[in-house]
Amino acid sequence: MTKNILLTGGSGFIGTKLTALLIANGYSVSILTRGDRKASMGVTYYKWDLENNYIDEDAVLKADYIIHLAGEGIAAKKWTDKRKKEILDSREKPIELIFSVLKNNNKTLDAFISASAVGIYGAFTSEIICTEETPAANDFLGETCQKWEAATNCMVSLGIRTVKIRTGLVLGKNEGFLKKLVPIFKYGFGSIVGTGKQYMPWIHIDDLCAIYLQAIINLDMKGSYNAAVCDDTTNAIFSRAMANVYGYSIWLPKIPTFVVRLITGEMGEIILTGQRVSSNKIESAGFKFKYSNLKPALLVCLK
Repeated sequence: MTKNILLTGGSGFIGTKLTALLIANGYSVSILTRGDRKASMGVTYYKWDLENNYIDEDAVLKADYIIHLAGEGIAAKKWTDKRKKEILDSREKPIELIFSVLKNNNKTLDAFISASAVGIYGAFTSEIICTEETPAANDFLGETCQKWEAATNCMVSLGIRTVKIRTGLVLGKNEGFLKKLVPIFKYGFGSIVGTGKQYMPWIHIDDLCAIYLQAIINLDMKGSYNAAVCDDTTNAIFSRAMANVYGYSIWLPKIPTFVVRLITGEMGEIILTGQRVSSNKIESAGFKFKYSNLKPALLVCLK
């Protein structure tokens, strides 16, 4: 019998790629959407409305697995108090809605798998390599990720195997983190940001989707897992690698820290800071990165 996987955030960059991988591996996929969409290409759509606390219960009741990817973009807008609340609510509320349907209908799942982020370790730069045991930071990113992950504890209370994927910067062709950088670097205007010493934990989209598939298949996976390559990529290394792919060396001066903060406000800390993260736990679970070196990953995305 074909297993059904329900996705929140299934129409986004990661969700679209993950849907294709899941279907290719014999799963049926359902996606929660705010609009009206007809089933196509092996995907069924169900309606939900977070603002009005509405979800089509059939979507949850027919699911064997649920993958929670939904959430307002961390770097999409400046971090006003209102925006911070939107970022957190968009991650917590879907879990609360899904939990209420599961509990009210005495329904269980094979697994609940939620996105999270390496931002849980905080917006500062250090030489420490963060593992899943590293405490969450007490800044906005750290607290947001901590609450996001804590919200999944309700699934654990129902006896559901729960996995949290702490994602790094996702590299993809014309999508994700690279989308805003390509126009700048492609035409020779790429530069190093701030000191350039901030680490940039990254992962190729193919590897990230493969980790979600691994979380479905590997029944021993539970708890949090870092989804990022453990290397020494800093902003300076990343910027030079991108320029190199386009055939030039960086010639512009570094973008000063104060300029970044002036333009982006508090949100600039995610650009100006960054830490290394360990990938030991996910690799110990049997996962092997297809892209573990930066330049080949960039070449695939940019060429």
